[in-house]
Amino acid sequence: MAEPTSSCRKLFVEVTNAKNLMPKDGQGTASAYAMVDFDGQRRRTKTQFRDLNPHWDETLEFIVHDSEAMPTETLEINLYNDHKKSGKKSTFLGKVKISGSTFLPKSDDVPLVYYPLEKRSVFSQIKGEVGLKIYYVDENPPPPPPPETKQEAPQAEETKPATEEAKKEEEVKTEEPKKDEKKDSKTESDQKAPAEAKATTDVAVLAPPPPPPAEVEKPAIAQTDTSSKQISQISKDQKTTSSSEINGGGTLTVMDHKLRSIASDRSHSAYDLVERMPFLYVRVLKAKPKALSANSSAYAKLVIGTHSIKTKKQSSDKDWDQVFAFDKDGLNSTNLEVSVWTEEEIKKETTENDKTVTTVTVTESSLGTVSFDLQEIPKRVPPDSPLAPQWYTLESETSPGNDVMLAVWIGTQADEAFQEAWQSDSGGLIPETRAKVYLSPKLWYLRLTVIQTQDLQLGSGGPEAKVIRGIGADVYVKAQLGAQLFKTSRASVGSSSPTWNEDLMFVAAEPFEPFLVVTVDDATHAQSVGHVKIHVASIEKRTDDRAEPQSRWFNLVGADEKSQPYAGRIHVRVCLEGGYHVLDEAAHVTSDVRAAAKQLSKAPIGLLEVGIRGASNLLPVKTKDGTRGTTDAYVVAKYGPKWVRTRTILDRFNPRWNEQYTWDVYDPCTVLTIGVFDNGRYKRDEAGKQGKDLRIGKIRVRLSALDTNRVYMSSYSLTVLLPGGAKKMGEVEIAVRFSCASWFNLIQAYSSPMLPRMHYVRPLGPAQQDILRHTAMRIVTARMARSEPPLGQEVVQFLLDSDTHVWSMRRSKANWFRVVGCLSRAATLAGWLDGIRTWVHTPTTVLMHVLLVAVVLCPHLVLPTVFMYAFLILTLRFRYRRVIPANMDPRLSHVEAVGQDELDEEFDGFPSSRSPDIIRVRYDRLRALAGRAQTLLGDVAAQGERLEALCNWRDPRATGIFVVFCLVASLVFYAVPFKVFMLGWGFYYLRHPRFRGDMPSLPMNFFRRLPSLSDQIM
Repeated sequence: MAEPTSSCRKLFVEVTNAKNLMPKDGQGTASAYAMVDFDGQRRRTKTQFRDLNPHWDETLEFIVHDSEAMPTETLEINLYNDHKKSGKKSTFLGKVKISGSTFLPKSDDVPLVYYPLEKRSVFSQIKGEVGLKIYYVDENPPPPPPPETKQEAPQAEETKPATEEAKKEEEVKTEEPKKDEKKDSKTESDQKAPAEAKATTDVAVLAPPPPPPAEVEKPAIAQTDTSSKQISQISKDQKTTSSSEINGGGTLTVMDHKLRSIASDRSHSAYDLVERMPFLYVRVLKAKPKALSANSSAYAKLVIGTHSIKTKKQSSDKDWDQVFAFDKDGLNSTNLEVSVWTEEEIKKETTENDKTVTTVTVTESSLGTVSFDLQEIPKRVPPDSPLAPQWYTLESETSPGNDVMLAVWIGTQADEAFQEAWQSDSGGLIPETRAKVYLSPKLWYLRLTVIQTQDLQLGSGGPEAKVIRGIGADVYVKAQLGAQLFKTSRASVGSSSPTWNEDLMFVAAEPFEPFLVVTVDDATHAQSVGHVKIHVASIEKRTDDRAEPQSRWFNLVGADEKSQPYAGRIHVRVCLEGGYHVLDEAAHVTSDVRAAAKQLSKAPIGLLEVGIRGASNLLPVKTKDGTRGTTDAYVVAKYGPKWVRTRTILDRFNPRWNEQYTWDVYDPCTVLTIGVFDNGRYKRDEAGKQGKDLRIGKIRVRLSALDTNRVYMSSYSLTVLLPGGAKKMGEVEIAVRFSCASWFNLIQAYSSPMLPRMHYVRPLGPAQQDILRHTAMRIVTARMARSEPPLGQEVVQFLLDSDTHVWSMRRSKANWFRVVGCLSRAATLAGWLDGIRTWVHTPTTVLMHVLLVAVVLCPHLVLPTVFMYAFLILTLRFRYRRVIPANMDPRLSHVEAVGQDELDEEFDGFPSSRSPDIIRVRYDRLRALAGRAQTLLGDVAAQGERLEALCNWRDPRATGIFVVFCLVASLVFYAVPFKVFMLGWGFYYLRHPRFRGDMPSLPMNFFRRLPSLSDQIM
């Protein structure tokens, strides 16, 4: 028996250094060491004594037992303060958890990434970061032994592991008594961490398990992939168990990786949020005709009620192997007939007028039919094995003795054959109606820093003009990446070289554009000086701002490379920014905030499961055959870079999809977007051009509003805004579940920044960020349209809200009323206070007097009382919380009171395509609104200028009065205790209306008389 193949992949973790650690030894320093755990293996670095910025520069090696499961593994690095000299327990300095999906293969450009240290609990005092390089190496397995030494090799291989195993057991047994003698007087809790560390350094590699039996090593041919994965998992568990037994029980702690990833085992929850739809499956494999000529072909025909479908035509020596899925609820017959037909081409040659004419006649003949009663067809539900096809004899009076191999069963949409089968409810095998999963392209920011140019050779005309050095000419640099073009400011070519030091930001999508073209243009003579092409794939990638990319000099090439191969040189710095998240959707509905660099991604904190059940009462959006309305509906759901599209249910107003999808969740404060559309692309017009998909409605679900591990199943209204107004198109039924395994990780996400670190260290301006966002939207839209089948531009733009920046009177009114709604709460509070001070309700005013005295006399109880009231009020409001996640609100969107002209303006493109008269009316309306906003801004500015007038002596008498008031107030407050003043002011403010006047107060009169700068505005 051959030796079992060992693991061919090794993981290397290079622990370089740590920065700004928390001092934990009581003397302002720390003696740090790192403990690294991966897949049940533990390694430890050396201790760097009394150093808050330790340098280890150690490379730790781990064996990857299952390379396919490596993305689901977790690498954990724990930093401890070593108290070995004092005999105390090691104290915790921080930890880092890294998902296996971020590991990179070994190369020369593996980056050094600094990970911030995380807390172990809420009360941990942790700070600092640790620098790591993580990569893996795939090693080739050893070659098999030659055939002539096949009998002798097993003996040598069996004796060698036995001797090595015995040596390791003796070493472990001799080391354990030494540890017990040294630390006999310590408690078990005090010696746990040092013992683990020592055992890890002594026993570096876990002992391998005994070789598996022959049945596991060479499984049978009929064994499925699932069983092989189970066997590999069992052998992996045996390795972990045996290693822990060899190391002496509790000496080496083996990590429990049952919860490596929430998304690792999803089979138990597949299709539990949707209904099981029964389908009749027919798999037609091949036929065995008794006699078939060489120039004939055969096909199978399936007939059940009004459904009739044919397989592809094949010759006698080829198989059909096609699966057909019929929606059982849509069948109008209980009998299935499968018949086999042959087509034979008969060629006849005739001579007419000395010309040979060949006529081809196609004749069809039936080989027989086999019938099935739907009541007797067996049922199959996964994980049952697939039903084996059988030979059935075709019944025929003309040609007996023919057979067909097929399998018939009743299953659900969870059947593995459903995705590739011909589906009766979606039009068969039409690509545009099939369910698909799309991925957005990976986006990067490309930063080009233009530093300076030297030795520019400016020409005065064409290519034959004399080359001179321009003095006083203005030049600028423009860079182009694909369709993106950005320019620098102008600089003069004088005695010194033109210098800019300006950053140009681009959005680059993988796979990258081939070249970044940098051109220097002469603005004075309106001609190009030279250009250079930078290969984008060779540009350096960086993950943070600590390592500045190296600047480079490039030679410029003239417009004619042959006549002018050198036109100067340019100094630039270019890099791909992996520390940013490229926003490709509206900021208020973002669904992903991870950085572009893979190594900066953290492990998911939860799993989002969405069941798209169906829709009801959909309105017709188009006509079929010019006689009746119809709707071919499908659903698109978008979260993060993953887009899913359900199959299209043709010609139904109450379609049932019952499809379930899952996403990994990295941040709970994100939004799931779901849109319903009518499919217009699966049909082409007379010119062969595809139509466009029509909007039916859209809903959004915010994950932070969902309780964890709870299923939300409800129907949402679909309202779409059309040029004629808002229209309710029907309802869609969605089931959502947000699962989370760790409450601590979920709560910790609320304290972390929303965007990656680079957005705060080197922030982008609002205008620049807006330009980059819309550029990213265009790139995603173009890439999705190039998929097969394409996801239409109108679908992607509708889900990404790409038109939120366009002016809309309706949105402006909606935002204004949102502001008014927020200020109305403050106005309600002010009205309540005014009711108290005017004694509208006498008992309440008297109670406020008592409360005022209590607050003044016991000021230390103010904050505890306020927070206790807030706690009680919010706790009581918990039972009134929204049970169903909020949907898009038509009233809040202000679609019910919008005018027809305002809607027409919103749907108008940019630039406008309306007539000049309509544009003039809209412009006058916009000017009227802008005038009101202008007056409001002036009033706000005037109030601030009046406050400034108190101090800048613009009105000498008013400022003099204020100066005298400040002097008197300082003497009064010096002599009168503050509590007495507060009581006096409170009683004066709450005085009875009998002691009040109707005129404004003295401070208000004084403030309104202060001057502003409004009289200086022209």
